[in-house]
Amino acid sequence: MRKIPTLFVRDFDARPALVLPEVTSGCEWVIAGEGKATRKWDGTCVMLDASGEWWARREVKPGKTPPPRFAQISFDPETGKAVGWEPMAQSSYAKIHAEAAGIHHNWPHGTYELCGPKINGNPEGLERHTLIRHATAEQLDPDFDERTFEGVADFLRRHQWEGLVFHHPDGRMAKIKARDFAPTKAQR
Repeated sequence: MRKIPTLFVRDFDARPALVLPEVTSGCEWVIAGEGKATRKWDGTCVMLDASGEWWARREVKPGKTPPPRFAQISFDPETGKAVGWEPMAQSSYAKIHAEAAGIHHNWPHGTYELCGPKINGNPEGLERHTLIRHATAEQLDPDFDERTFEGVADFLRRHQWEGLVFHHPDGRMAKIKARDFAPTKAQR
């Protein structure tokens, strides 16, 4: 899974790095109303490859040694991080993943979000660890028309979701997280 571009330009000078009301180059199709939007779950990304091996998404900071068998898929020049996969068996999520994957044994290959009580403070409020297949993520109404800076920010505040992922029919994707936006006065 390649790093998905953020819909709006990130202001790396702000702390935390928030987004500006300017569309990231290459993501204009979202604002033009193309593609569909799905819910972005708040967990950690994992993948089941075609050979049946599970992998955990991993970022390696500049100057750090990648873990054994790390499969780099991209590099983020803004942060200097290498992004890729490490075998699930050596991941810090191995035990939690085993709990979630043990629910059934016929998982289709693809990517999933591993969510639950011991992941990111459990913002999804789940009672047990769960794998949510990205290909089946909750889809917004096809006529979702809140595709402006303020429209997306308001939608995410109302729904209290981690974010949205936009999918173009040609395979392009863009994402946006609720925390990318500056908090409103009421949230401060």
